[in-house]
Amino acid sequence: MSGEPAEESGTTTVDETLARIERNQRVRRILLALGVVLLGIVTAAGMTFIGFRLADIVRTFPGFIGSLVDFLPPNFVDFTTYTSRNEIEGPRAIWESLIRPWTFIESLQQQDGLVGLSVITIAIGFCGTVLGFPLALLFGVLGSERVTPFPFNFIFRGTMSTIRAIPALVWVLIYIPLAGLGPVGALMAVATDTVGNLGRLFTDELEEIDDGPIEAIGSTGSSGSQRVVFGMLSQVFTSFIAWTLYIFEINVRIAVSLGVVGAGGIGLYLNERFFGFLEFGKGMAAIIMVIFIVLSVEMISSRLRARLRPSEHEKKGFIDTLRDLGNGNKWLGFGDR
Repeated sequence: MSGEPAEESGTTTVDETLARIERNQRVRRILLALGVVLLGIVTAAGMTFIGFRLADIVRTFPGFIGSLVDFLPPNFVDFTTYTSRNEIEGPRAIWESLIRPWTFIESLQQQDGLVGLSVITIAIGFCGTVLGFPLALLFGVLGSERVTPFPFNFIFRGTMSTIRAIPALVWVLIYIPLAGLGPVGALMAVATDTVGNLGRLFTDELEEIDDGPIEAIGSTGSSGSQRVVFGMLSQVFTSFIAWTLYIFEINVRIAVSLGVVGAGGIGLYLNERFFGFLEFGKGMAAIIMVIFIVLSVEMISSRLRARLRPSEHEKKGFIDTLRDLGNGNKWLGFGDR
């Protein structure tokens, strides 16, 4: 009999806990529903503000579908300088170029054809990433409160935020008096954009590192720069390389966009085909090339970033690592199949 009050008290506590959990769940559901409704209201207001009307889209949609016919079939006549000179059209232009490898070299020398223009676009993205990396590293390190005391670190954070606030499309316009509207201006725009985007990623990464290695290096009487290099950067080296590869992917896409506004590369070819000569078949071929180079860069970058993850290569020797580089399934993300 003496145990009954304790049992009743325990049962009451459990019931109160369950009631509290159910009440909290109801509150969360109500807040979630209100949030969804609010999101819908704000979205509808924004679409109305910019003049979006579903009735207009429905009315023009059949014409849009009809216009897509103009993009087919893709015309690869400008695939290389050779195919353009000999007016070899359609997908056959790709085959004719593949069986004549020197035609690719000619296109690179002339910086002409879809092949040459694609390489220009990749070069803008790659070189812009490389040129922006040193300043991104410097600003990223100095922007960390672990290196530069508050509030002085916000000088560097503010600089990176300002750079990121200005799109690369605007930077290329800013650099017109210095480098003109072309690949050089696009390169400088991409490099500047890299400083802001990559630098901020570096700063955020440094804020998450362990203090132990830093304190261990400091206990040896090392200088401030040694603590930064051996205590901090040694912890985030692979992460920094992985973030740089990720930014390189983005920069290739940016390079295409800059070309559309006249800064060279395959984007300029797209601009001329769609807005200049109205050659939609050739424009479609350029779009296919853009998809190819972007997906290729993304696949290579993602595979390299995956191989920088320490857990993926634990207990692997150098020979095994080299053997994995030739494993096509792994490069395509299919594991060991």
